[in-house]
Amino acid sequence: MYRTPLPTLPARLTSLFAASAALAAFAATPTPASAQSPFESMDVFQLEYAADPQITFAGDRIAYVRTSMDIMTDRKRSELWVVNLDGSGHRRLAAGSSPRWTRDGTRLAYIADGQIHVRWMDTGETSTLTQLTESPSGIRWSPDGRYIAFNMLVPYAPPSLSAPPRPPAGAEWADPPIMEDRFKSTQDGVGYLDFGYSHIFVVSADGGTPVQVTSGDFNHSSAAAWTPDGRHLVFSSNRNPDWERDFRNSELYIAAVPAGEIRALTDRPGPDHSPAVSRDGSRVAFVGYEDRTRTYQVSQLRVMHLDGSGHRVLTADLDRSVSNPVWAEDGSGIYFQYDDEGNTKVGFVTLDGETRVVAEDVGGTSYGRPYGGGSFSVSWEGIVAFNRTRPDMPGEVAWTSGGQASTVTSLNADLLATKTLGEVEEIWWESSFDGRRIQGWVVKPPGFDPRRRYPLVLEIHGGPISNYGDRFSAEVQLLASAGYVVLYANPRGSTSYGEEFGDLLYRNYPGEDYDDLMSGVDAVIAQGYVDENNLFVTGGSAGGIMTAWIVGKTDRFRAAAAQKPVINWISKTLTADNWYGYYHSRYEGLPWENPDPYWEFSPISLVGNVETPTMIITGEEDLRTPLSESYQMYHALKMRGIDTAVIRLPGASHDMSRRPSQLMAKIANVVAWFEKYRVAGVS
Repeated sequence: MYRTPLPTLPARLTSLFAASAALAAFAATPTPASAQSPFESMDVFQLEYAADPQITFAGDRIAYVRTSMDIMTDRKRSELWVVNLDGSGHRRLAAGSSPRWTRDGTRLAYIADGQIHVRWMDTGETSTLTQLTESPSGIRWSPDGRYIAFNMLVPYAPPSLSAPPRPPAGAEWADPPIMEDRFKSTQDGVGYLDFGYSHIFVVSADGGTPVQVTSGDFNHSSAAAWTPDGRHLVFSSNRNPDWERDFRNSELYIAAVPAGEIRALTDRPGPDHSPAVSRDGSRVAFVGYEDRTRTYQVSQLRVMHLDGSGHRVLTADLDRSVSNPVWAEDGSGIYFQYDDEGNTKVGFVTLDGETRVVAEDVGGTSYGRPYGGGSFSVSWEGIVAFNRTRPDMPGEVAWTSGGQASTVTSLNADLLATKTLGEVEEIWWESSFDGRRIQGWVVKPPGFDPRRRYPLVLEIHGGPISNYGDRFSAEVQLLASAGYVVLYANPRGSTSYGEEFGDLLYRNYPGEDYDDLMSGVDAVIAQGYVDENNLFVTGGSAGGIMTAWIVGKTDRFRAAAAQKPVINWISKTLTADNWYGYYHSRYEGLPWENPDPYWEFSPISLVGNVETPTMIITGEEDLRTPLSESYQMYHALKMRGIDTAVIRLPGASHDMSRRPSQLMAKIANVVAWFEKYRVAGVS
C-alpha cells in the first residue's frame, strides 16, 4: 500500500489539539497500584462506550451515541451527547440513536421511540416529525436541509390458503395458522420476520406525511445518498427477478424524488452498495466485488460517473475489504474504513489510487469480545471524527486532521482509574501446517509475575470470517482477572490479512485453522510462564465450533467450554436463520447431494474421540446456532460417559451479551467449569 505524507494541520486546529491532549492525558493517567483492584463482573454495568460519532460539516462539534448499562433493567441504554473538539461543552441532548447534522449544523435529526425527531441546536427545542407504524432507519438530510430520506418496512398481509374459521362471540381460540413461503423468514435476535418489503421514503423537515420513493416487491434496506441538487437518491438494492436466491447480488440505482423512474447504474454479479455522491454531483463512490462464489472476497472501493459510466477500482492495491466511503469536500479523494492486521483504520484514497492512513484504533461499539467495528465522519476541512478503542480503552470519541489523534471524551476514566486491567501484548508465530505467520494477542493476569506458571485459556473468535484485534474486551479481561493467561488470535480465514488468507477456509472449515491455533498455544508456552498441565479452550459461534472440533482432535486441554457452537453442518444448514448465506459455498454440493463433507467437517463426527470435559453454552432463542446443535453434542457425550453440561441462557439470542447480566453469568460459568478441572501445581 502506497502512503503519502500526512498533511499539515490547519492552523485553527493546533490549539484544539493542545487542549484535548490535556484531557486525554488526564483520562489515561492511572492511580497508584495500591488503590486499584482487578476488573470484576459487576464492573460490566459501569462500562460505557461511544458510537456513531457525527462531526458537523463546519468541524466544531461532534454528536455521538453514548451507551451505558442500566443495572435495574439489565439493558443497554443509548443517549445522544455532544462535545466540542477541545472536550468542552460535553452534554446530553436526548435519548435516541442515529444522529445526523444538517449541513449548516443548526439542526440534528435522530431516531427515538420508533420516530424521527429534529432538534434545533440554538434553542434546544425538539420536534417529532413522523407518526410511523414501523421503525425507520438510515436517515439522511437533503443537502438543502428541507427533507429527510429514510428506510422503512411496508407490511403486506401474510399469505393464506384458506380463511380461518370465525370463533363465536366471546370464545378464546388459538391464533390462526401462519403460512410461510419466503426464502428467508427468521432472523436471530428478532425471531420470525414481519411480512413486508423495506422501501425508501422522504419526509419534509417541517413534518407531514412521508412519500414513498421506491416501489415493487424488493427490499431497500440500506441508506440512500442524495445528489447535491436534492432531486435524486442513489441507493443499493437487489431488484433482480431471482433476488431471493441470488442473495449476494445487489446493484446501485438512482431514483427521482419524490417518486420517479428507478434506473440501474450497475449490472454485474456481486454486491454493489454504500453509495456516496461527490459534492459536485458528477461521480458516485461505492463498495463491491464481482462474486466468484467463494467464502471470502475483498470488497473494493469503486468510483463511476453519475450515469454509471467510467466504472473503475481505486483500492486494487490495498487487498483489504473497505466500507463506508465519504467524499472529500473538494472531490480530490474518498475516505473509507478498513481492518488491517486486527486494527480498524480510516484511510484516504485519491482518484489516482494513492492511499494513506488517516486514523487508527477505530472501534468501541461493543463491550464483549475484541471484534472490529466503529465508524467515522468527516467535516468540510477534512477533520475525521471516530470512536476509538485500545485494549485498555472502551470506545471514546476522538478526532484527527492528518496528525496525531486527539481523544476528547473519558467515559470510563472514573471506573478504570480504580482497576488493574490485564496487560495485552501482540504475538506472532508460524503455523505448523505451512509456516504462515499468524497474529495473536496475549492477555496476562493483573499483577502478572513472569516467574510463576499460569493456566492458559485459548479464546477463539467467531465468524469465522471476522477478526480479533488490539481492542478492549470485557470478556477477555474477566478471564484474565480470574488468574488465567488468555490467548486470542486470528487464524487463517480471519479478515484483515488479504483475500487469499481469508479464503483459505473455502470448502475446508474447520481445517488448518486448527494447526494455526495449536501452534499459537505452543508459542505462548515457549514464553515460560504457562503451566502446560492447565490448558483450557473456549470460543463463541465459529469459536464454539472450533472448540468442539479441538476436543475431538486432541486431549491436551483440561476442559473446554463451547459457546453457541455448530455441531452438525447438515442440521445447521437446514435450520439456522442464515442458512441462505453459505449453503452454496461452504461445502461442495447440497446436503442431500453430497453429505460426506457436511459430516466430515462436523464436530459430531469426532465425538467418539473426545475425552475432554466439555460444557456447552447457548441462548434459548438462538436462531443462528440453534440450541438443538448444543444438545447433539451434550447427548453424545452423555452416551459416552464424558463429563458434560449444557448452560441455557433464557431469552438470549446468538448475541449472548445483549443483557449485561448474561455476559457476566456466561463468563462466570466458563471460569467455574475450568476451575473444576484445574489441577494444583501452578507456582
